[in-house]
Amino acid sequence: MRYFGARQRVGRENLVTPFDSADFDQHESVHFFSDAETGLEAIVAIHNTALGPAAGGCRYWSYSSSDAALTDALRLSRGMSYKNAMAGLPFGGGKAVVLKRPGGPSGALFEALGRAIDRLGGSYITAEDVGTTVTDMQAVARATPFVSGLAGSHDVAGGDPSPKTAYGVFLGLQEGWRYLNDADLEGVRVAVQGLGGVGYHLCHYLYEAGVRLFVSDLNADRVRKVQQEFEAAVLPPDVVLGADVDVLAPCAMGAILNEDSIPRVSARLIAGGANNQLATPHDGERLRKRGILYAPDYVVNAGGIICVASEYLGEGSDAEVMQRIGRIPTTLREILQKADYETLPTSIVADRMAQEVLSRKARPQVPAERGKAGLRVRAL
Repeated sequence: MRYFGARQRVGRENLVTPFDSADFDQHESVHFFSDAETGLEAIVAIHNTALGPAAGGCRYWSYSSSDAALTDALRLSRGMSYKNAMAGLPFGGGKAVVLKRPGGPSGALFEALGRAIDRLGGSYITAEDVGTTVTDMQAVARATPFVSGLAGSHDVAGGDPSPKTAYGVFLGLQEGWRYLNDADLEGVRVAVQGLGGVGYHLCHYLYEAGVRLFVSDLNADRVRKVQQEFEAAVLPPDVVLGADVDVLAPCAMGAILNEDSIPRVSARLIAGGANNQLATPHDGERLRKRGILYAPDYVVNAGGIICVASEYLGEGSDAEVMQRIGRIPTTLREILQKADYETLPTSIVADRMAQEVLSRKARPQVPAERGKAGLRVRAL
């Protein structure tokens, strides 16, 4: 296992330093790991630990370059700081990205990632994200206790967080529509972009609510499955953002709302599970000027981290976790009301609220290690 500084190499490419990146936001630390035996190349970005150790999932993705991976890690870790703050969790924000290489992942690769995370001494706790599974996290857990999203039990919720993320997004989407129209979702036209774990389960909730579903994904098998199970109409990936629908639910990758795509959006409400949907801070204002209501992504997609946090802390049944996720609409409505009152983008209002929570700099005690004797707690 090799552990790199910011100016050293990962793979064949020279990484810019985090300080050079436009997405560097006073991150506390950025770590680069490489393991020749397994082919692991990973970046762990820790944005803020004012509320506790950094918590956020591990993304396994095929990036166009190492610089693109670094950008994603920086943006995602900052988003996790805000997400955890707004969800009232005793965790800061961090993220791991693993560079996808030919041949596919293996248990050995994720076990190597576990060894890398273990070297950080509990300052970062990982779980599932795009491209990773419960099985992957179980491999990570063979090398470190600083992991969640493993499996539930009779008393404590856990396992794959995707259904919980989808439930929170559904509640946020429903609340946003009610805020606009004082009506339920029956007959509303919703386009879901991305049919992975979150997108699929969101379609289930929307179908049960009586919406008219329009779906899009690059994976034809996923499209067929959702089309058959939920009577969904299919949209080509290159037209879904501008589809003639009432609600757009981005559930794929981030930065899809930008100066080029926003003028094409027909939906009145955007509420989805994807992280970092806005390409730049200016895009929130672009949406506001077009009269499109944006439900900040890290507010409505917090269900997954609420679940894995409960598992890691060893507290909260599945019913209790669902109850906590049920508070998302209340938080969202507060943001929407403030944004209207102050004539500001909802994204700016949410950021300010999250920053206010982080500025309190509370450091609660959280589990540091797990073993046969149970949880050992330390203050970080």
